Amino acid sequence: MSVVKTLDNYLKKFEHLKKEIGKIIVGQDVVIEHILISIFSGGHVLLVGVPGLAKTLMVDTIAKTLGLGFKRIQFTPDLMPSDILGSEILNNERKFQFIKGPIFSNIVLADEINRTPPKTQAALLEAMQERSVTVAGQHYKLDQPYFVLATQNPIEQEGTYPLPEAQLDRFMFAINLEYPSFDEEVEVVKQTTSEKQENLNVIFDSNQLIEFQQLIRKTPVADNVVEYAVKLISRSRPGTKYTAELVGQFVEWGAGPRASQNLILAAKTHAVLKGKYTPDIEDVQAVAISVLRHRIIKNYKAAAEGVSIEQIIESLF
Repeated sequence: MSVVKTLDNYLKKFEHLKKEIGKIIVGQDVVIEHILISIFSGGHVLLVGVPGLAKTLMVDTIAKTLGLGFKRIQFTPDLMPSDILGSEILNNERKFQFIKGPIFSNIVLADEINRTPPKTQAALLEAMQERSVTVAGQHYKLDQPYFVLATQNPIEQEGTYPLPEAQLDRFMFAINLEYPSFDEEVEVVKQTTSEKQENLNVIFDSNQLIEFQQLIRKTPVADNVVEYAVKLISRSRPGTKYTAELVGQFVEWGAGPRASQNLILAAKTHAVLKGKYTPDIEDVQAVAISVLRHRIIKNYKAAAEGVSIEQIIESLF
């Protein structure tokens, strides 16, 4: 089967997948699409939203429709790295045996990730980048495909620990969840206060998902699109010849090279899911805010003048 025909088949499955997720999740179409773009690109997602916006239900639903293993870790101030990675115990034969932690799953939901200290947050770094963990000198490969979907509450700051830049940079997307519209909220209330239970069908399996990820990487990209993406990232950095005007005024640190890589990968996936076989500049712009939102650090002047990250990113275009 040709690559084009295979991609067309996957596009049909993607549309079916969105309908299946829509059985449980009302609205949030852009959020779901961006989560799926990240998953099909092989990236991790940081979901930022107030409580009650169905972040956990959304991740659970996506995991079920993709036929993937799913584990949830509730991050708390007393959580230890061993609670995530696993630990060695002395078994009945007086030999050390490694008991795997919840990180050993296809999709890991790191719920309220900023509620745990940096020492525990750092337990995810190797897993997110290398798809492996090291415990007591032993190296363990994680099952493929592997994704971390983390949630963060933007309101409550007491008892939270800001994510270090190295951790933030490992998330392909940072996605803001907004309140549903009036009609969507009416539908949510009707759906969640009745006896009706929707059964979810598995649309993808892990092998198909891995094949789709490989096809995304094989998707060709024109040089001018790559150069546009890299220039866009360069414009986010203060003190370069490409620095955008708003960046020079309001940005402390810009995005690193990983942002350029993620921008192209996400643009490829966005193009394929829109029925195109190669991305263009519009695809890069469509994913740029989610790729850059958590990678650009504003200075005090931006905070004082109420300049948002989104305004700064849009000025890069």
